Amino acid sequence: MAICSGDRKLDEQIDLWLKWDRNTRTLNEIKELLAKKDFQQLSKRLLERLTFGTAGLRACMRAGFDSMNDLVIIQTAQGLCEYIKEQYNEEDYNRGVVFGFDGRYNSKRFAELSATVFVQNKIKVFLYGRMVPTPFVPFAILQNQCLAGVMVTASHNPKEDNGYKVYWGNGAQIISPHDKNIQKAILNNLEPKDSSWQTHILTQTSLLEDPFEDMYEMYFETLRTNIPQKFLDVNQRQQEQENVRFVYTAMHGVGWPFVKRAFQTAHLPNLVAVEEQKEADPEFPTVKFPNPEEGKSSLELSIKKAEHEGISMILANDPDADRLAYAEKDRKTGLWKVFNGNELGTLLGWWSIENYKTLHPDVDMAKCYLLASTVSSKILLAMSRREGFNFIETLTGFKWMGNRAIELMEQDKHVLFAFEEAIGFMFSTAVLDKDGVSAATHLATMICYLQATEGLTLTEKLEQIYHKYGYHCTNCSYLFCDKPMIIKRVFGRLRNFQNGQDGTYPSSILNGEFCIKNIRDLTTGVDTAQPNGQAILPISSSSEMITFNFENGLVITLRTSGTEPKIKYYAEMCAKPEEKDWDKLRSTLDRMVEAIVDEFLQPSLNDLKPKAD
Repeated sequence: MAICSGDRKLDEQIDLWLKWDRNTRTLNEIKELLAKKDFQQLSKRLLERLTFGTAGLRACMRAGFDSMNDLVIIQTAQGLCEYIKEQYNEEDYNRGVVFGFDGRYNSKRFAELSATVFVQNKIKVFLYGRMVPTPFVPFAILQNQCLAGVMVTASHNPKEDNGYKVYWGNGAQIISPHDKNIQKAILNNLEPKDSSWQTHILTQTSLLEDPFEDMYEMYFETLRTNIPQKFLDVNQRQQEQENVRFVYTAMHGVGWPFVKRAFQTAHLPNLVAVEEQKEADPEFPTVKFPNPEEGKSSLELSIKKAEHEGISMILANDPDADRLAYAEKDRKTGLWKVFNGNELGTLLGWWSIENYKTLHPDVDMAKCYLLASTVSSKILLAMSRREGFNFIETLTGFKWMGNRAIELMEQDKHVLFAFEEAIGFMFSTAVLDKDGVSAATHLATMICYLQATEGLTLTEKLEQIYHKYGYHCTNCSYLFCDKPMIIKRVFGRLRNFQNGQDGTYPSSILNGEFCIKNIRDLTTGVDTAQPNGQAILPISSSSEMITFNFENGLVITLRTSGTEPKIKYYAEMCAKPEEKDWDKLRSTLDRMVEAIVDEFLQPSLNDLKPKAD
């Protein structure tokens, strides 16, 4: 098509797309834009390249170098393959690379294209023959000692999106320098080889193996061995007596058959599925957002099912089953409570200690570690001070917690649990990433045990934990901002707060009513709580993140999102056990957050739009 845009670089990229793409649908997309002379759209799609970032790729599925499609997947797989060849010897190639996929549009196709690239490079491939939860990829890496792994999923994103989540041979999501080096390798291997499109070879090669049957059995056997026999017996009794029942939703994802099997393995009561959401469906027809983190809006059908069945507990996975949500009907008020990630992290963290102590009665708690991301609740820190275990904080995301767990295990430490407030939980180290299947199993086991031994609900147990270790309540949300210059101005002002003087931060809010104790800035590396004033956690000048610790126990982190045009805030009031007026603490938290947003972010002046209710 001899149509020129007048932009030499754009014309070059158009020519490359027309030359390289062999997918008729996406090829025609670009041809149609060219016929319409929509050079603005062509520039956006072809001049901007999807960069290999946090654990891989995630974007809308459409034609263009900035999107998820066959050509970009082949380019990514070629780059990843070349990087793996640089990092490993040829005799290691039979250790293989594992690929999994979920129920989204094109997930299986993208996994097969990737597998084709690796097989053509004489590297063994473990390609799951059916859709699996994301945790099955890092689990297989550890079990088979694979070189790396990829899960094709966009987790809880809208149906138009897909993603490419990469794990290294240690079983954890990739971190630097792997991410940067893989990006370089992709850019050095952009031209698709003819062989990279030939997926038919997957039916003819001896280098391809479906690990599903082996991993399926091994996963559930491993899960069972991480639950003490005493707890399995309680589960069995609760099942027989029908004292406990759960409604479960897979949110149109892959979770149902796996959670069902997990419950059978742990002798848990049978699940009552939300039928409309039980099977994987890439359209996600019954939910606006397939994300149980959205709360009641995503659990409408689950609550309706629970009410109809007379059930007071709901478990929910996101579509790739690596996250877990839980809702409970209060037996006093009759109202439904959807637990946030910090509350579930508190409960599962406490249970991980009880679980581990029961499995290992002679354990030295000084060798035990629990982890959480820096924007998650500090409740485990309060617990660690009284119970003698260790608590470690990491940067946001399980790539950091997974890799930190590996470092600890290499030092002969016991990692019991890790969590992030975005309903992600790692219970034991069988999977070095968040795992919604095992989390659902352990949470349900805890529920059965508490009801059988103490007659407590999770709401009541959470209150008991707060009474012992101190009330912890949170206020987390975000404001929309799609203008990078405004974000830069907002955070720049916080670093030059006192009369514009460089390196000065706010010292209080509400005219000095609440004073700031210390500040940690992970963009610049400042941490006033450290003797040398330098942050311990890794810093990144490409993202904004400042944490303010107040004298009264409030901690708030302001940060930019890596994937969305948002300024997020995570606030928590960390009270002492003797502070018993929880209503006052909650009220103080909310008043302080309102003041911090107003004084530090200045939404009206900076045109920051609040999250819709």
